[in-house]
Amino acid sequence: MVKITNIYIGGWFQRTMLQLSEVYDFLRNAETKLNLDRDKLSELRKALAIGSISYGVSGEEFVSFVTSEHVHVKIFEDGLIVLNSPNVSEETLFADVEYLENYYEQKLTPAINYLFSLGAPVPKELADIENIYPYFIVCDNASKDEISELLSRTERQKYFEFDTNNYNVIRGDKYYFINNKKKSIDTIERYIEEQVFIREFKGQLHRYLDLHRIIWEKIDNVKDRAKVKGKDIIMFTTKLEGYAKTINLIDGRIRQMSTYISTREKIAKSDPDLEEFLAISGFRYETLRDTLEYIKYLWDMTRDYVNQAQKLFESIKNDITSGDIKNLTIVTSMSAGAAILSLFTESEPTFTAFGVAYFFILAFVGWIATKLLNYIARKRKYEISDIDYESNIK
Repeated sequence: MVKITNIYIGGWFQRTMLQLSEVYDFLRNAETKLNLDRDKLSELRKALAIGSISYGVSGEEFVSFVTSEHVHVKIFEDGLIVLNSPNVSEETLFADVEYLENYYEQKLTPAINYLFSLGAPVPKELADIENIYPYFIVCDNASKDEISELLSRTERQKYFEFDTNNYNVIRGDKYYFINNKKKSIDTIERYIEEQVFIREFKGQLHRYLDLHRIIWEKIDNVKDRAKVKGKDIIMFTTKLEGYAKTINLIDGRIRQMSTYISTREKIAKSDPDLEEFLAISGFRYETLRDTLEYIKYLWDMTRDYVNQAQKLFESIKNDITSGDIKNLTIVTSMSAGAAILSLFTESEPTFTAFGVAYFFILAFVGWIATKLLNYIARKRKYEISDIDYESNIK
């Protein structure tokens, strides 16, 4: 029987040491200087079932705590979160994985999200994305056949495998099986932390690539019209404003990422426990950095594209406004002409039933003229002229 010692899951989203201090205050006694509901903070902290808590440094500062159900949690200053359950076995493997995942999603994540609910919002396109966690199953001196059997129960295929003097790793899609030969669990944990960061960093870049494609196509759907009705201009302008806001929010997060990858790389390369890992996967930091620069370039293009679309529709909207002013001038001129004509046809102003009726008829004609001109403007189709782009670079 395979001896499983630990299960790990984790995630990463950009944070700073300032936010780590806020997390620490919350975890200790549900305190915060932010304008948040104190009762809700206390309720969220209580749900975490914190047994003990500490503050430490391992390359980066981190907060760690252990729950009454022996779930170990580490939260680093750059936003990396790693959860670990040591009370596991082969028989209860999937139930143990589910328990750890539920604690992360239903207790820890809501607490962290509420604590950081003020300030710049997370774009809806990111908030709605379902997380797919990597699961790290640590075994103790298992045979290769035993690890392969575990893999067959969880995954359909093996993605890669590497073997070192101290541990070997077999990875499926979501599951990593780590067979510990003679290293301490702390060394294995360092490897897992770095794998979670690299996988999450790559995953975020992939999401940003997909969002670039989606938003670009949405802008195309607005712009790729030979003609558009006047009544739809405001709707399209509003859509473009929404896309521009999303692009700016995501662009800010993308540009933060270069700092995190550089710091993580420096820490990893100075850590002797990661020597074997870096010999195999050290190049991935450089690859991620290159990919990040590519994503930045794509989002620069996307931002320019939505700006051009906004200018195009703003120009059309100005044309419509100018037309409305001309229409109003026509109606006003009609009314003024009728008033001048009446001065020449009446010897002196008198109030008569015919005069009152004439006034209302004139007002009605003006109203009808205004409505007719507005209807024509709304139904009129405006030419959309713009440069065509090749889409194969996306």
